Order: sequence, then structure tokens, then C-alpha cells
Amino acid sequence: MTSATAPANFTELGLIPPLLARLTELEYQQPTPIQAQAIPSVLAGRDLIAGANTGSGKTATFALPLLQKIQIKQLSSTEKSTKGNYVTGLILVPTRELAKQVADSIKSYAVHFNGAIKTVAVFGGVSANTQMLALRGGSDILVATPGRLLDLISSNAIKLDKVNTLVLDEADRMLSLGFTEELSALLSLLPKKKQTLLFSATFPEQVKALTQELLNNPIEIQVQSADASTLVQRVFTVNKGEKTALLAHLIQQHQWRQALIFVNAKNSCEHLASKLSKRGITAEVFHGDKGQGARSRVLEEFKAGEIDVLIATDIAARGLDIEKLPVVINFDLPRSPSDYMHRIGRSGRAGEVGLALSLIDYEDYHHFKVIEKKHKIRLEREQVQGFEVDKEINDKLLAELLAESKPMAAPEGSGKKKRKKKTTINADIWAGHSEPE
Repeated sequence: MTSATAPANFTELGLIPPLLARLTELEYQQPTPIQAQAIPSVLAGRDLIAGANTGSGKTATFALPLLQKIQIKQLSSTEKSTKGNYVTGLILVPTRELAKQVADSIKSYAVHFNGAIKTVAVFGGVSANTQMLALRGGSDILVATPGRLLDLISSNAIKLDKVNTLVLDEADRMLSLGFTEELSALLSLLPKKKQTLLFSATFPEQVKALTQELLNNPIEIQVQSADASTLVQRVFTVNKGEKTALLAHLIQQHQWRQALIFVNAKNSCEHLASKLSKRGITAEVFHGDKGQGARSRVLEEFKAGEIDVLIATDIAARGLDIEKLPVVINFDLPRSPSDYMHRIGRSGRAGEVGLALSLIDYEDYHHFKVIEKKHKIRLEREQVQGFEVDKEINDKLLAELLAESKPMAAPEGSGKKKRKKKTTINADIWAGHSEPE
């Protein structure tokens, strides 16, 4: 872990003038905690494993020093660049949208290099021929999803022999999406001597194993902080079958300019959009079965505020940076507790105040408790006026809470006062009937 005093501005990080000029133009006031702690280590050539809250500036953390190292090498080299389809910096990401977004950010940071640094993004869902043409003569920085990169390698469109820096962005997500075999195949093609930077919001066993295998004496930085969060989390209980009605009520009541709603299946996107349409609410959908062109169009229109309601699967839970997104709603709870933070992290980014709502019925109750335990949080269960949970359901929940509070294998007749007191505390959580402000 690092504990160095954070630099107050980007100049103190050791960045070169073209990058500093661009950061000024972009109105970056001062480094975020992850940038302040990690950029000097990356510039020094150290391997890095970093964890940070979503919206904390991770892309700039690896993009800025990578651009600087490539530029300095170009200026100091007396040899002409080697011809061939080689790449210097390789960034692996889990989704098409994140690949495009990261590449666009890098190109933006590199404006003052006047085209001297070539950045290409490759991903599935679009023609490989166009990407092969873009890779002619190699690329200084390549942002790629694993599957498409392997396809391009098999077609001799790109070679990884001369990669100096490898970045794994959203490493936990790549492993959870089943990229393990693809990652292993790609890693076997990379030089043993290279700098490796691994970014992951969570660190399951698979990620820990990957760090031991890949990284050489890494600097470890963790700047995840619940205290600094500007995201408000709320949970509304509702009767089974009434989620859609409650969702429509909330959207119409608050008139959110943008609302991102998560469901668990592709067909659920279409189904919910249809049901909202009958209630006078127009919603677009975003999932893996939509073509890349359609996905890009929908995403751009949502970012621009031309779409008020977007219903998406977990394909939108990582990497999407939507400025000032006011609210994220879990219509379905994520199957994986780890994905809960990634979903709600689409709101409350870069210091903006955001709201994350979860709608839970009786069948969701236990799974949400698992999510709370995983992330060490405890949220008050609220109810919206007009959508109160049936008394029988409340009674069931209170009975379960009472059962949970009983000591296991306790002697008969013991601990009654304590159990009665604990039941009252938990009962308050479910008995409150509060309405959103």
C-alpha cells in the first residue's frame, strides 16, 4: 500500500508540457487520489495493482503516463521506427463500449502530440476488415477486447512481440465474463519483460491469482472510500408484480432527465420497455443482441439527453461514463453481488451527487442481504406511499428477522428480553413508510 502525500496539482506529478496543456484545456483542476498516487509509479516503470471507486479517473491514471513514455521514447530514439504490425502499449478491456471510450479519451489527451502517437480500438460486433486496415503499420497504443484481438492476431493483422506496457482495465469484470482462456492465450504471446498495470474495482480470488502470475514486485494502491462517495443509495420494498407500476410512478413523479434502469436479461429489456410504453413512458433498450451501430447511437443519444429512460443489462454496468447521470435504478438485482457497485457507480461520478435506487420484493429480500454483506453496507428499507407492502408480507419479514435474531441452540427460556429488544430495532427498518423527496 502507498501512503505518500498526494501532489496538489498535475505539474507535481512530473507530466510533460503537452499533457499539462491538454489537462488545462479539459479543466482538470487537480489529480484525483488514484491519479496522484499512481501516476508517478507508472512513470517510474513500476508494475501496479490499483483499486478505486468508479468515476475516480482511472483511465487518465494509465493513459497519461503511457502517452508520456511513448512520446519521450520517440523523441530520444535515433532509429527509425520498426516497420511491421507491432504495438507498444496494449490495453485490454471487457466491452466494446469501454474500448471505444478509453481510446477516445487517450486520443483527447494526445491532442498536442499532433498525431505522433497512433491509438486504435478493436472490438467485436463490427467488421474486422476496417480494423485490420487501421492496424496497418502497427499502433503505438491498442485498446482491445480479448476475443477480437485474438481474431486479428490469427489473421496476422497485429503482433504482440514488442509490447512494453500491458494494462488490464476492469480485470475482475473480464474474468467474471469468462475471458480466462482468451486472457491466457494473449498473455502467452506477450514478452516476459514488460510493465503491467492492473485495475480492478474488486479483487476476487481469480484476480489475486492473476496478480501473482503477471506482476513483478508491484506497487499496490487502494483508494476506495465510502466516506468520499457522493452517491445516495436507497431501497424501496414493493409487492411482487408491482415493480413496474412503482417504477413508472417514480419516473413520472421526479421527471428525471436521465434514468438508467438495470434488468438481468435481454428479453427483460424489451418487456419492461413495452410495459412502460403503455404507461406513457418512452424507453430505449441497450443489450448485447443489438448491433454495434444501434448500441452506439442509443448510448450517444442517452448521453446527450435525447433519451430520458434507458433499460440495460449488465453490459452497461462497467466503463460507461455518463456525465451527471442523476439516477440508476436496479429493477432486477444483479445476480453477482460484485456487480451491484459497478451498476450504481454509473451515477455519482467525479464528485457529482447521484442517486441509486433498488426495487425489491419479497423474493429479492435475501439476495439483497447478501449484497449488503458483501459490500459492508446496511440500507433502510423504505416504502412509497400508495405502494406499501401487504401486511402479510411485512409479517413474514418480521418473523424472519425474529428467527435470525434467535441465538442458535440457546437454553430454553433464556435471552427473551434481548430477542424482544432486537426485534423492535429491526422492525423499525421495515415499518417506516417514507416517500422520496
